[in-house]
Amino acid sequence: MMTKEEKYQSLLPQIAALVEGETDLIAKMANVSAALHGEFGFWWTGFYRVVGNELVLGPFQGPIACIRIAYGRGVCGTAWQRGETVIVPNVHEFPGHIACSSASNSEIVVPVLRNGTVIAVLDIDSTDFGTFDETDRIYLEQMMEVMAAPSGRDN
Repeated sequence: MMTKEEKYQSLLPQIAALVEGETDLIAKMANVSAALHGEFGFWWTGFYRVVGNELVLGPFQGPIACIRIAYGRGVCGTAWQRGETVIVPNVHEFPGHIACSSASNSEIVVPVLRNGTVIAVLDIDSTDFGTFDETDRIYLEQMMEVMAAPSGRDN
């Protein structure tokens, strides 16, 4: 059985191949969320896109989700506001947590940066407590760099 790190090491080049040459960011998000969800079996894996002054639901895998999240609100809004990854071992202890699903117990949110600006966030939820750690942060941040890299005429 592969370790978490081995799974990420195997998945990183696959993600790079999936997004290589693709100019549509939403299409990239769709395949990246599907690849991560398929490999790890997380409860919810997806993206929220920065649209004006809020995050709007983007491509995802898993049960239905909140559609809009305000800047600085919940884990996703906090990661957007800080411009850095937020790892929450127990979402029920996170001030202002937005409970889109009561089944979610831990979460990681990774900002998607382009030219130093957050353009989206990757949000992953687990039904287990303490699922996410530095290994997840390191590899997911690398994947978001690969995904956000401009490919010709991006939109």
